[in-house]
Amino acid sequence: MNLRTLFEHHLIFVGGKGGVGKTTTAASLGLAAAAQGRTTLLVSTDPAHSLGDIFERRIGNQETSLAEHLWGLEIDPDAEAERHIDAVKQQMKQLVHPRLYDEIDRQLELARYAPGASEAALLERVAALMGDAGTHMDLVIFDTAPSGHTVRLLSLPEVMGAWTDGLLRHQERSGRFASALKTLGGGRSKGDDLSMIDAAEDHPIDSMAGQINEVLQTRRRRFLVARDQLVDSSATAFLLVLNPDKLSILESRKVVDLLRRFKLEVSGLVVNRVLPDAATRETAPDASADFWTERRVQEQSYLAEIKETFRSMPRVVVPLLSRDVYGTTALQQVGEVLDREWSN
Repeated sequence: MNLRTLFEHHLIFVGGKGGVGKTTTAASLGLAAAAQGRTTLLVSTDPAHSLGDIFERRIGNQETSLAEHLWGLEIDPDAEAERHIDAVKQQMKQLVHPRLYDEIDRQLELARYAPGASEAALLERVAALMGDAGTHMDLVIFDTAPSGHTVRLLSLPEVMGAWTDGLLRHQERSGRFASALKTLGGGRSKGDDLSMIDAAEDHPIDSMAGQINEVLQTRRRRFLVARDQLVDSSATAFLLVLNPDKLSILESRKVVDLLRRFKLEVSGLVVNRVLPDAATRETAPDASADFWTERRVQEQSYLAEIKETFRSMPRVVVPLLSRDVYGTTALQQVGEVLDREWSN
């Protein structure tokens, strides 16, 4: 595999244990793709955003130009939940009697703090961005949250699809019941003090049912498209970033196993921050020679374990650099290493 082959995908998810260098890898890939003329959107879904820091500029929740052909976006899950809840409020208030407005506000304010609300809203945004891949953008690269969040992101389309199907079936049964009442003369009239749903003159039952159905179907289609993209290996690539240490290897094993449950394969590994060869680094002081020797022996054992554990996956090794990686120049250097090593 080389970078040109990798960039033939429309979606790239860069994941791994927290702190292994996902953002550096994703940013370097974004610059490399843009340099090849691919219009690229680099998206951070990690609440601890560092994408703006690494490019030394403010990014935030709007697409921000980072270089020619490259834009960045940082999704704030809590802000997405706020926007999602507010949108649902407005939709529901269009379909019910004004008497229920206060109750809708109360229930949805509680939902704002419900477990999973932020992740569900995040998935809505990610699914929408995935739909832009290949149309609005040639390539969308996701710098994802730590591995556990990534796996939940992959599983939610199925969960949300099942939930939406359940709502549609419930709505269909309710529509049939309302239609039967109307046929029997039980239709409500405008101004009925006991009515919770607006009268037929305000929202004809067929029209209201159609609106609800369209909202649910649109949401369902978005998730189905996202799921289809995720399982299409020609459209989506998954890269795992890890360091040569025990915890990083264990975490990566778990991610590989979980992805395989969804019939998804990791496209490649980036083994990051590997100690450079002795010939290419400054000689350590005599007092620390034993330290460097011991570190190198331990690292070599981990590199051998990575090679054996992930032997079927393409791998690239990125050496530990003498300086922190931030700014366009440093990121381009990492991109050159990725391209060179993967091409060999």
